[in-house]
This record gives sequence, C-alpha cells and structure tokens, in this order.
Amino acid sequence: MHTTSLRRIYAFTALATALLSTNTMLSQTTTDEWDKTFAKDERVSHSKIQFHNRYGITLVADLYTPMDKPTGSMAAIAVCGPYGAVKEQVSGRYAQELAARGYLTIAFDPSFTGESGGEPRNLTSPEISTEDFSAAVDYLVAREDVDSTRIGILGICGWGGFALNAAAVDTRIRATVTSTMYDMSRVTANGYFDAMDADGRNKLRQDLAKQRNADYASGKYALTGGVIDPVPDDAPLFVRQYNAYYRGPRGWHRRSPNSTVGKTITAAWSFINFPLLAYSHEIRSAVLMVHGSEAHSLYFSKDAYANMMRNGESIAAKAANKELYIVEGATHTDLYDNMDKIPFDHITEFFNKYLKK
Repeated sequence: MHTTSLRRIYAFTALATALLSTNTMLSQTTTDEWDKTFAKDERVSHSKIQFHNRYGITLVADLYTPMDKPTGSMAAIAVCGPYGAVKEQVSGRYAQELAARGYLTIAFDPSFTGESGGEPRNLTSPEISTEDFSAAVDYLVAREDVDSTRIGILGICGWGGFALNAAAVDTRIRATVTSTMYDMSRVTANGYFDAMDADGRNKLRQDLAKQRNADYASGKYALTGGVIDPVPDDAPLFVRQYNAYYRGPRGWHRRSPNSTVGKTITAAWSFINFPLLAYSHEIRSAVLMVHGSEAHSLYFSKDAYANMMRNGESIAAKAANKELYIVEGATHTDLYDNMDKIPFDHITEFFNKYLKK
C-alpha cells in the first residue's frame, strides 16, 4: 500500500477517534427531582453521575452512598434491570437498600434507555447491554473512594443474564448477584417455557426481516408498545403481574419502556442466535442467583446454575462460591419491590463475604 494511502487511513482513524472521544464526554440531560417509584431513604446520600461505555454512549446513573460513609476506599456495586425498566424503578430500590447497608452503589440506565444516551431509543443489544456493566466497572475503578479489588454487580430480570455474561468476561468483577433472572437469548429464540421450535424461529426471523424493511422505508423503528394493557381475560398470570407493576401505581414511570412505548420490535433480532450464557460455566468469581419459588421464570435460574456447575473445575470446587437461593412463595415481580420478599439480608451476607476486606 502506498505511503500516501496509509497516511490518509491514519488521519481518518485519528479523526474518528477524536469524534468518538468527544461523543463520550457529551452530557446527558437529567432531572434533579426525586422521581423514583420508591421513597427516599434518609440513611443514604443520592446524586446523579455519568460515565461512558466503549461505544461512546453516555450512561446516566444514580449514585447512592451511606450517610455514615467510612473513611478510605469502599466496596462498590453496580445495579441494572429489569429488561425494559429504568433506574427509578427496581434497580434504584436495590441500590439504595444496599447503600444503606454500607456499600457505594450505582443504579444505571442502560444504553438507549431512560436518561442514558444512544440512538435509536429503546434499542437493546446483548453485547452492548453486557458492555454497560463493564462500563460501570470502569467508572467505579476510577473513583478514588472505591477499592478496585472489591467491585460487584447485581442484575435483575433480563439484566441478570447480562450480569452473568459480564462476570464470565470481566475478571474485575469479584461478586455477582442475579435476582429473578431471565435469559433473554433463550426466551427470544425458544419462547416462554421453550415452546418455540425451529419452524417457529424461522417464522420469527421472517417477521423481523419484514419489520426491518418497514423500519428502513419509514425511517423510524417500530416499538412493541410496552407491557400489554389492558390485559386480556385469557392472559397468563405472569402477564397480569407485569401489568400490575409496570402499568399500575407500584412501578409506572414515564421513562420506562415497559410502562410506556416498549422496546424496538427488531431488538429481538440480536438475541435469536446469541449464546448469552454459553460461557457462564467458566465464571470463577462468586455468584448468587436469587429467584422466587412461584416465579414463572424460575427455570432460567435453575438451568443457568446447573450450567455453571458443569465442565471445567470440579462440582465441589465451583459450589464453594456459587449459590442458587430460592425465596419460598415469591413470584417474579415480588422480587421487584416487595421488601418482605427480597432477601436483602442474604444478599448483603453474600456481598459482605466476597467484597468486604
């Protein structure tokens, strides 16, 4: 290749890098009001922070710290989820409670969602959603008041699967908790309870291909419409439970895709062939999976836990820092906001064991 051509390539690369760097520093517009679906805990200090991921997307998070913040560096936890939710809903509730129990925590809006950046809006990607957890770790590592060797993550619902994927690739993550976890690849490719066969997947691919054509022609991305409302008489119980949370006073939020317009329809495209939990059995750091005994989604956690126990190290060695904790009588959405059901004592005990000095 001619020297002149190489110089042009280098110049273009430098320009692209500069533009990307500029984009990562863009400030998102955020609200200063307390607009959470839960009450403010006076034991905790709260503020808004921003950071960016490897794709140059600015992420917005709520930072929670205990009022009696200790001197020196702290253990920290990044929280996200559920799928289609925002930080003012479930993740913020978890983050605030863990801060009251002594941790520096952040609850962040994932890329394309809520107050975070990214276009088109309400898109999801298994890779970028996983990356957002590592971007949160980047931010926490850089804080002077955080001990970079004591960082954990907590993923709820769909972000439970992304948390496991992050833990499988990011060795900076020392401990991971999932709550009421969904494997978004599996449920997209196989349907609920694995009811979809190869013909069903082919039909889904055809439908998504048609939707891509329509989106490109119209210049905008069609949306799913959020959690179904009103609920049909023949809807499964878990659909009613989702509606009761996202469309009712418990959890409705104006920036939540599930409460309002939903995710992009073609977001499913990325999940059909993506093996989200393929390497979860290679996670060497500590993992606690929490799920309700009455949750329709329990099979996701049971199977993910079994997968973590297979191959590689001996079962006995892996079991030493892996746990599946079943909350008797709890449904999927009970672990969103029911403080009598969410086992915060057990979660705290787990993080204390692996993140405290």
